[in-house]
Order: sequence, then C-alpha cells, then structure tokens
Amino acid sequence: METTLRGVGVSHGVAIGEVRHMGTAVLEPPAKQIPAEDAEREQGRARQAVDAVAADLMARGNLAGGEAQAVLEAQAMMAQDPELMADVDRRIAVGSTAERAVYDAFAAYRELLAGAGEYLAGRVADLDDVRNRIVARLLGVPMPGVPDSDQPYVLVARDLAPADTALLDPSLVLGFVTEEGGPTSHSAILARALGVPAVVALPGAGELAEGTVVAVDGSTGDVFVSPSEEKKAQLSAAAAERKAALAASTGPGATADGHKVPLLANVGGPADVAAAVEAGAEGVGLFRTEFLFLDDSKKAPSEQKQVEAYRQVLEAFPEGRVVVRVLDAGADKPLDFLTPGDEPNPALGVRGLRTLLDHPEVLRTQLTALAKAAEGLPVHLEVMAPMVADRRDAKAFADACREAGLQAKFGAMVEIPSAALRARSILREVEFLSLGTNDLAQYTFAADRQVGAVSRLQDPWQPALLDLVALSAEAARAEGKSCGVCGEAASDPLLACVLTGLGVTSLSMGSASIPYVRATLAKYTLAQCERAAAAARATDSAEEARAAAQAVLSGE
Repeated sequence: METTLRGVGVSHGVAIGEVRHMGTAVLEPPAKQIPAEDAEREQGRARQAVDAVAADLMARGNLAGGEAQAVLEAQAMMAQDPELMADVDRRIAVGSTAERAVYDAFAAYRELLAGAGEYLAGRVADLDDVRNRIVARLLGVPMPGVPDSDQPYVLVARDLAPADTALLDPSLVLGFVTEEGGPTSHSAILARALGVPAVVALPGAGELAEGTVVAVDGSTGDVFVSPSEEKKAQLSAAAAERKAALAASTGPGATADGHKVPLLANVGGPADVAAAVEAGAEGVGLFRTEFLFLDDSKKAPSEQKQVEAYRQVLEAFPEGRVVVRVLDAGADKPLDFLTPGDEPNPALGVRGLRTLLDHPEVLRTQLTALAKAAEGLPVHLEVMAPMVADRRDAKAFADACREAGLQAKFGAMVEIPSAALRARSILREVEFLSLGTNDLAQYTFAADRQVGAVSRLQDPWQPALLDLVALSAEAARAEGKSCGVCGEAASDPLLACVLTGLGVTSLSMGSASIPYVRATLAKYTLAQCERAAAAARATDSAEEARAAAQAVLSGE
C-alpha cells in the first residue's frame, strides 16, 4: 500500500529504487581491564589506528576534491585532536583497552559538546563517524559505510558522514534519505554537488524495510513508500519534463522579460571549477578559501601557495566575476594557530573577520596573495569578509584591503541579523553585500544549522529570513550597490524567483543547481517574482510562504 512521508528536500531530482541501509554503527567494545604492563602497547595501537583513519580520510578527500576535500580534511584533524588523544592515553593508563578508551573518550567529548549547546554540536555526526572508524580498525571489523550492491539502490541512513557522502557512486546510489540532518548540513551540500537526489530530516527513515521500493523527490521532500505504477509514471514524467527544460535553457540567468540575474557558482577550490564552467556559471559568487588552510592547522599556507591556488580559479573565468571570501576560521573550522580553544560558545565568539582582525598578518598575506593572483587577468575580482556585524567591522576590512594594495571591490557578508538591520550603514564602507543565508538563519532563529531537530527553523523560506533579505536588498538599491545571495537558499529554483523579487541582484549556488534555477527563472517575469515575494512575506511560516509563492507563480 502506497504511503507518503515528508522530509526536507535538499537536492533536486527523482530517484526510484529499493532501500538499502547504511552499515550499522560499530558495537560498543566490552569494558575489560588490561594489566598495567600492556598500557604502552595499547596506547601504541590506539595511535596507529587514529593515524590510519586520519590518512584514509585525507585520501578520500584527495579523491573527492572540492568542497568534500575540505570537509574530510577537517574530519582527519578531528581524529588526531591532541586533547582527545590525551584522554585516550589517560584511560588506557588506568586499565582500558585501546578500543574502549577511544569509545569512551569520544563519548565524553560528544556529551560535552551537545550538553554545552556549542556550535560544534552540529558536527556530532562527523565525530561519531571518526569514532566508529577508529574502533572498527581496532576491533578488526569492516568499516561502517555504504552497502555492497551490484544493483542501483536508494541509500537510507540515520545520517551520512561526509566521508560516505563524498565518495558515493551516482551510478549505484540513485538517491538517499536520512533521518537526521538539515538543508545546510555537510551531507546536503555535498549531495547537491554530486547531483544526487536527497531528502533529510525524515522521521522514521530508519524503519523503512530493506528492499522496500521507494520514490524520492529531492525537490519537494516527499518519499513515496511502495509507490503505485501510476505514481512512478507520474514522477518519471515530471523528471523527464524537468530534464528537457534544463536542456533547453542556456545562456545567462534572466527572467522571462529579460531582467538579468547573474547565476554564479559556489566553489571550494580549483577542483570545483570544471563543474562550474560546464554548468554555465557566469562566475563565482562564493570562493571558499578555507581548503588551503586545512592542510596544516599549525600554520598558514605561504603567500606563494595561495597565489597559485587563487590564480587557477581566476583564470577559469576570463571577464567573469569571482567573489572571494577571505578565511572564515573559528567555530566548526578551528585552526590551532588562529582560534582559541577555550571559548564556551565558539559560534558566538571569535570567528570569521573577528579572527582575522586579531591576526592581521594572516589577513594581510591572503589579501596580498589575491592581489598578485589577479595581476594581468581580465577577471572582475571581488573580495568579501565573513561575519561582519557593523560598520566598524566593514571599515576595518576595507582599510586592510586598501593597505594590501588590492585592486578589487570590497564587500561584506550578511550572516548576522545586525548586518541586515544596518545594511545601509555597512554599505558606506564597502561596495557590495552577499547574503550567507545558512548562517543568517542560524543566528536569526538560534537554530544550529546541523541539527535535524530544528531544521524547520533553518528553512530559508521562513518569512523572518525573507524580511532580512529584503532589508539588505533595499539598502543596496538605495545606495546604488549590489546585493547577492551565496547561501544554499539560492539553489532552490522557486526560492530563487522569490529572492529575485525581493531585489537580490545575483544568485550563487552549487554548480549542479544552476541549470534548474536558470530554467525556472526564465519562466516568470520580474513582476511575477515580485508578487510571489510579497505573498511569501505576508505569511507566518515557511510552509505557507512556499505555498503562497507557488500559488502566485502558477497563476492560482
């Protein structure tokens, strides 16, 4: 009998296939005591396992490249965290086996993060995955991971760690469904990069029986269990229609009446450039530079290394626009040489621009490297600061750019509600705004972007979030400057129309989403987008906002 479940759609497309569950988590090791003379041997075993898992994560990252590489390298650093390893050594010294010491040390750290309500609690799935891999290695059992199958399937899991998501084979994994996660979780972002249909935050996903046929609609968040042949045909026809529309839509982004909306790509490094070019990106709206700094958490990369990496991306978009975000360190991206290790709540502490202003030499080197990388190229370079709170922040960043001799536009990211509320003030110091809707939602609703339980508050359709977007866009228009969106909100084709109606001047997203957004924008006029935006803002919930916008655009 066909039933319908509703989660959060995070990656477009339709997948129909049999359920296969993610390999079960490692069993809890027995709590047995070891003789004191075995402690040194057990400590050696633990360190070997940790180093092996970290090396495997780094290797997976190198294979995956792009955004996945940065995520997996961060996980490798997590595996080798000195405080965690010191705790493991202490536990072994008082009689624990290596595997039990690792299990208990990670459990204590997990409980500490979750109980303190810290931003890093959003990385619990990553932490659990690292623990499971280390314990599995020590126990000599297979690593947790995707199931072995010769036939294509729909993968179902409680959550997907980045190490699994990054190397999914799209020819076998038709789509995936998770019980946890949210629209801006690592798995959701990587799913969009892979182009794999995905639904997250689906209650009861783990109860779907192995082998059950499901149809996953990554656009709506619907999962149809045991769908009828009629439903399968309906979904397949809709998918085919969507594919045809994508193929027919080419060229720059624009509404049906010719209002230009440049469609840009979010990239994590040179490895993401080919996909962006193939998707027809008109430039880069968010170049995340963290990937360079994750290679060595003890020191910043050299100026020359930065120049070479930046130039690879800049050269790919001659005459195009490339917006670079300077290093966004802190919170979930800690770096030993930059970020304090004793903050009670890193998300509300020293991160982003605050970190760089505390370490001006790191900012100066990065800005100088960007200036040298752009020399002689016709690219339109723009550089922006993360986590700008007010005009003082914006001025400090603009001054640093000028002191470094950077010939580029200077901008500010709007990720904190104060920046949206005082956008006009900030624009007196910088030349453009870029809305990071993921963090803006997190700070607006006090809802961690990685926690599935609060995913409804992370929904970019929330009317309060749309209000802040509108405030920023109106301020930019009044100052004669631009205001783009580089958060994951831009990857939703319907929401892209609403954002355009709110006055946003460019949209940046994962490369796989660009064709969907381009095709959808081309179906509606600017006036229709403006009416849809007004209708969405007049509601009181994300669900109502989406429905209201859809009704306007469909002529209901």
